[in-house]
Amino acid sequence: MHTLHSGRLARAASVLVLGTVLLGPSAAQQTGAKPETVMVTCHAKPGSEAELARVIARHWTAVHGLKLVHDTPHLTLRGVEDGDKTYFVEIFTWRDAGIPDAAPPPIQAIWAEMSNLVEPRAGRTGIDIVPVSVIAP
Repeated sequence: MHTLHSGRLARAASVLVLGTVLLGPSAAQQTGAKPETVMVTCHAKPGSEAELARVIARHWTAVHGLKLVHDTPHLTLRGVEDGDKTYFVEIFTWRDAGIPDAAPPPIQAIWAEMSNLVEPRAGRTGIDIVPVSVIAP
């Protein structure tokens, strides 16, 4: 009976390890997570506006699919500054504030794409990320 019990424990441990590998960071965020809402502003390089919009949309699909973010709030805005320079603002909530520091490689690859499509403006970086608080839905 001891051997049978040990076998069950080994299988349970294997399932737990496999689940952690497959789910990645999202499993850790289910317990003890400290959500963080951010406002991300991307200052598009001239001529890259359409591609940047596509990459931002793909980013949301990826982080949402990996369960790294809450469903809401999520908002993507497009604006113009300095007369003709496009920028995008995306507001969303990470399931845990530590996720960006340990983002999975597919997310890091999307961030690299974004970085190539933005430019610094008026002393600000091409991508500004600011923690914010939701006051009203």
